[in-house]
Amino acid sequence: MAKEIETIEAVVRTGTGKGAARAARREGYVPGIVYGDGKDPLAINLDYNKLLTRLRKGRFMSTLFNLQVAGQDDVRVICRGVQKDVVKDLPTHIDFMRTHRASRINLFIHVTFENHEAAPGLKRGGTLTVVRPEVELEVQAGDIPDHITVDLTGKQIGDVIHINDITLPEGCKPTIDRNFVIANIAAPSGLRSSDNEEAAAEE
Repeated sequence: MAKEIETIEAVVRTGTGKGAARAARREGYVPGIVYGDGKDPLAINLDYNKLLTRLRKGRFMSTLFNLQVAGQDDVRVICRGVQKDVVKDLPTHIDFMRTHRASRINLFIHVTFENHEAAPGLKRGGTLTVVRPEVELEVQAGDIPDHITVDLTGKQIGDVIHINDITLPEGCKPTIDRNFVIANIAAPSGLRSSDNEEAAAEE
């Protein structure tokens, strides 16, 4: 299932240089630039309040956006830089890079878990401990998965699920070159306590 592309709106910024950028900020905009894909850079302004709200949601630098600019064709972009005021830590300028369907980009993809009822470890009272609710993958811009799936069928208490245990969507690969942990099935707290008591008694 393809991931729905989030839309971000902007307007063309008239004028260039620090003067135009300062004027944009006075009018409630954050100045930005769109570059790449063999096309001329485009100076834009983004609504300050809307941008700040989206920045605070997180993952801004690893989200693919559909950029809508009045009078321009929509374009897929990914943020490649957010300049901030050193004192207030608020955005003062933003850089977007154009992508196309064949572009390969790094994005965080949500991890979902299915077949909980088919996991003996969970039936026995074990707890699913999620280490990575999202995984950074290198994906193709034209075919971004909505999520990756972990099948819990047959998982027992003590089982550990690594990235290599998951069948990733075609064309996707982890950005980290090691078999890192996604989740595990932990023993119920009562069982852990009795195990600790037994261990203490044996000592």
